[in-house]
Amino acid sequence: MMRAMGATRMHANEIETDVELVRRLLAGQFPRWADLPIHRVASYGTDHDIYRLGDGLAARLPRIGWATKQAATEALWLPKLAPHLPLALPVQLAMGHPAEGYPFEWSVYEWLPGENANGTIKDLDQAAVDLAAFVRALRQVDTIGAHLRPPRGRGGPLAEGDEQVRRSIAQLGDRVDGDAALRSWEESLNASAWEGAEVWVHGDLLPGNLLVVDGRLSAVIDWGGLNVGDPACDLQPAWNVFVGDSRVRFRAELEVDDASWLRGRGWALYQAVSALPYYWDTNPGMIRQASHALAQVLANSSPGAPR
Repeated sequence: MMRAMGATRMHANEIETDVELVRRLLAGQFPRWADLPIHRVASYGTDHDIYRLGDGLAARLPRIGWATKQAATEALWLPKLAPHLPLALPVQLAMGHPAEGYPFEWSVYEWLPGENANGTIKDLDQAAVDLAAFVRALRQVDTIGAHLRPPRGRGGPLAEGDEQVRRSIAQLGDRVDGDAALRSWEESLNASAWEGAEVWVHGDLLPGNLLVVDGRLSAVIDWGGLNVGDPACDLQPAWNVFVGDSRVRFRAELEVDDASWLRGRGWALYQAVSALPYYWDTNPGMIRQASHALAQVLANSSPGAPR
């Protein structure tokens, strides 16, 4: 099966999709949508291929086995979370089953308008207020019935990622300042552990998962990292989205203590250095994002830098 133009193979065992496959899947399972125009959505996302169906729908097909449980998680939890949150969430309309040689469950969602948050936010200070309000609201939602966090899941102890971080920095060699990255990582590892109640965390608040309409944050998508854990995990936007005064505003809005700030910075570093060697030759958008985040983390980690 030929992959759609513009798609890049990122994983050794990923499943390829194209427009013709999506149309066959729709015809067999949701014929009411089979005649809609279909086109692949350009993205540097790593886990799913997204196809827009007409003006109001999107089909979401996992590329890789580890992403196959995300749609079920979203179907269960997003309707429960959405009423409590100030930004829009994806709305799942249907779950498809394996067919036509495609081995995974797949899903159809309402189309959420907007662009990702890479360079599209007009007022970063306002965005810091808006995103902090979202994170604060998410933390306040009752966690009764939440699924168990998997090993190395988002929101867990940073120490679970220690081997991954050290291996990734070694793989990157002189492409990054490995000594500075390790110093920053160890500072985060040595921060006091979270001793409060575990809360809901999105776990992946990167620019590609934030939608912007008319320059202002409008929605949060891609909830595959949803877990209950240390709230510092959702401080990642401080280094992935915000800079300077807007970073300070984001921290102030969430009233972040020093230890939590260090753990949040550790999560941003963990994601950046894990992504860089894995996607170096296949996903330039992800490399730009991860490189930016790592640069911000290391600048924030240097002696005398504002914390």
